[in-house]
Amino acid sequence: MSSHKKKPDQVVYDEQQQRYDASLKAYGTNLGAPAITTTDTTHWKNRNIEKVNKQLETRFAALKKQLDTLRDEYEYNNLIYNARFQFEPNVGATYFLYRDKKEALFLSPIAPDECSFDYVGTFQLTADKLWKKLPDPS
Repeated sequence: MSSHKKKPDQVVYDEQQQRYDASLKAYGTNLGAPAITTTDTTHWKNRNIEKVNKQLETRFAALKKQLDTLRDEYEYNNLIYNARFQFEPNVGATYFLYRDKKEALFLSPIAPDECSFDYVGTFQLTADKLWKKLPDPS
């Protein structure tokens, strides 16, 4: 405890620094100074919560769409690479996936309008050796 006499409450004195420091404060220190009040941030928070939630929902929807696309690509590639075919597919060429009488899948270059096989889908081999699903031929 300091050997100095305690200063009155309205006097701004730093006991550790042993100096008057009212002029260093970021707020008023005398009775005539404006009152310190807290700002009501409820409106600001609510408005920004709504904006942030919309942004996050949009990003989530985009990620979900990407995940769904990736899952479909995985399933298509799994189907085709497990299907029967006795030729080496060419990159960029269109092939057709069919189901035989025993429900086994097979890949063929023959279009559905040229045969009577049980048509499953149309695919194209990309340069990355991934099978890309194409729209069904009309």
